[in-house]
Amino acid sequence: MTPVMKLKKRFYFLVASYFRFFANISFRRWRPRVIAITGSVGKTTMLNLVECILKDRAHYSHDANSAYGIAFDILKLTGVTGSKLKWLYLFIAAPIKSIFYTHKEEFYVVEIDGERPHEAEFLASWLKPEVTLWISLGLSHAVQFEQQVKDGLFENLDKAITHEFAMLPEHTQKLVIIDNDVELMVRALDSIKQKGLTQARVIKCSKKDLVKYQVMPNQTKFEIQSAESGETRRYQFNRPLSKDLTIQLVMLEKLAEYLKIKIDSDLSDFRLAPGRNSYFEGKNGVQIIDSSYNAHLISVKSILEMFKAMKVEHKWLVIGDIVDQGSIEGQEHAKLAAEIIKVKPEKIILIGRRTKKYTAPLLKEAGIVPYVTNDPKEALAYLEKHLSGSETILFKGSQYLEWIIEKILKNPADAKKLPRREKAAIKRRQKRGLN
Repeated sequence: MTPVMKLKKRFYFLVASYFRFFANISFRRWRPRVIAITGSVGKTTMLNLVECILKDRAHYSHDANSAYGIAFDILKLTGVTGSKLKWLYLFIAAPIKSIFYTHKEEFYVVEIDGERPHEAEFLASWLKPEVTLWISLGLSHAVQFEQQVKDGLFENLDKAITHEFAMLPEHTQKLVIIDNDVELMVRALDSIKQKGLTQARVIKCSKKDLVKYQVMPNQTKFEIQSAESGETRRYQFNRPLSKDLTIQLVMLEKLAEYLKIKIDSDLSDFRLAPGRNSYFEGKNGVQIIDSSYNAHLISVKSILEMFKAMKVEHKWLVIGDIVDQGSIEGQEHAKLAAEIIKVKPEKIILIGRRTKKYTAPLLKEAGIVPYVTNDPKEALAYLEKHLSGSETILFKGSQYLEWIIEKILKNPADAKKLPRREKAAIKRRQKRGLN
């Protein structure tokens, strides 16, 4: 790590500590029951599921999961989304808000990211959640943890990232809920309990409780049967969702049982943040599934399995690069090719230098010829030229896919439901000539 990078890291937590100090004044007056949600992917989905059962009894950290974002959320401040001059306002506003502002809800449902080393610990040691839901574990933001492996702190990236997320269970007071099907997660929790680092009760959930799954572009049904009681529950959503949501539904049931709350089986009102499994009507009858918010292999694999299970004809894929993978980007994009092959799509459009370099050659070896480009404008031109109107298109990954979707929407007003609508994102697209 260069001296400049070390300085940036120290500065990040130094400034974050400033905002945490003042946010803690408001937080201690509030004294909510904290439910923390962490994991490599799916945190926002889990937060929105919890919102379905707690409703207005809780405040939710929508759009905030970092050391800065959570402090701002507690003080009811908006982070830096426009001018950098806003930092001056935030430095002045935080002390004032800490004196006068306090949330009133009984619960604080907070999403906590493990994007960089020590951030989860920074937040967990402060918030000390009553309940932690650790929903997933994978190599997201792997590039941030490579230095820890190089320095010999951990054997590999898996262990470095697992250790980061495990900071939440270590600081949890009452209940930890995890995925029993993820071996690294289970081993981490067993070690924490054996060392006496937490007195919290641990509940291990499993996707094996799923007995039936049906998905369409605009609807999903789950049937789950408890291995303990034998009771069967059915859930219905008005959007396409992956089979992996099963683990979150089982976790939701365990949380509801702990809180003594009943879950409504009709979750049609369940909402997701933009770019996460949204369904849109496209021009000339095209069906669009927008999952373009992010792309880590674990989420890409999940969404591709969903698409494979969907009973529709003429499946098309538009896949952008998986970013923030550092030295493992080659192997992750090679795995991506294997997952794409399983879907057997009619057409594949790859966008980005990584998919071009690592994914496309493996698809060609398998007898699949994708359309490959580094330019979203070229990808849009290809779609507009070849779409007949009978296709269902899944968008997943980076490379400004939201801009492409906007151009093929049937109803232009739906653009406001797409991800990255903030000013900074608009400016980034404009710099690429995407107007």
